[in-house]
Amino acid sequence: MKPVSHLDSYREHATAEAPSVPELTHPWQARLARADGYDLHLVHRWNQAPHVAAFSHRAWALPRWQRRLADHLAGEDVRPLLISWHGRPVIYAELYRAARDAVARCYRARPHDLGLTVAVGELAMTDRGLVRALLPRLTDALFEADPHCTRIVMEPDVRNKRAIKSFEAGGFMAADEIMLSGRVALLMVCKR
Repeated sequence: MKPVSHLDSYREHATAEAPSVPELTHPWQARLARADGYDLHLVHRWNQAPHVAAFSHRAWALPRWQRRLADHLAGEDVRPLLISWHGRPVIYAELYRAARDAVARCYRARPHDLGLTVAVGELAMTDRGLVRALLPRLTDALFEADPHCTRIVMEPDVRNKRAIKSFEAGGFMAADEIMLSGRVALLMVCKR
């Protein structure tokens, strides 16, 4: 019989508020992505780009992206973000409560754990060290915004070696290979 930890009951019953939009310092800014207009079209276009679609599998039609962004904005689990560098949007990110996501079936998620996905939208902006420069600032801001959060996880496709190297350089450590939505991902963790 498996020993029961007092944390097991806590994990099952505790809840956490929606993730906060991180407050970043210059030259970075983060804001919620809107489900219409410029933001919707930018997120849609970026996710159609071959360098993003190859690993995210989100090359969806515009109406599906509109519904996804609207659902995230109306819910408590996911915050869709546009992250700008020197005033120019360069990264689409989704910040989510890991305990309320499919990734929680792959590791012992705590209620305040955060999950993060990031994609540099424009191919011309890749290989410039943006993600590795952003991640330490972003994780610091996320830990500061939620004092109960002790871990932030990412789950890149195991084939995305470029992203994995950037995430490692940005402070995340590989924990385990996991199966998510029919793909093999690498669970990566940044601890407080």
